[in-house]
Amino acid sequence: MASQNMDPAAAAASSTAALKGSESGGTSARGSVSKRLQQELMTLMMSGNKGISAFPESDNLFKWVGTIDGAQGTVYEGLRYRLSLEFPAGYPYQAPHVKFVTPCFHPNVDEHGFICLDILKDKWSALYDVRSILLSIQSLLGEPNNESPLNMVAAELWDDQKAFKAHLHSTFKK
Repeated sequence: MASQNMDPAAAAASSTAALKGSESGGTSARGSVSKRLQQELMTLMMSGNKGISAFPESDNLFKWVGTIDGAQGTVYEGLRYRLSLEFPAGYPYQAPHVKFVTPCFHPNVDEHGFICLDILKDKWSALYDVRSILLSIQSLLGEPNNESPLNMVAAELWDDQKAFKAHLHSTFKK
């Protein structure tokens, strides 16, 4: 049974391209990724999801800037974070590289903005899209996985929500 993350057409195309010594397989694969990203952009713009957005950075469809608002009822409520999303040529069969641009004090975010989230690593599926990634990260803000922290200080402080919120708001940079 084929994995949902395996692209049989891309595998066949790359084998054919390698045999022919041609680079046309890479060009057509990049075109299909561009088409998918254009569709995702339209879906995201039409979805009406409050608190999330993303757009290509300048004219590069493979680099996006996203924003996430902290969900209501969480210590992140009222805060807005910028993220960078970079899509590999193998997208959607390979996860995009996503990180916080705005510093984020959170148990699952390190000091460089890298995010520990299973759907961006070993649980990635080609069924995910930009919208589902942003919603998952927004959800993670209010519900961290303290079993797998990247920021030990944030993980230890999480249980005391009042102290966590005070630290978060004192260090938040717009």
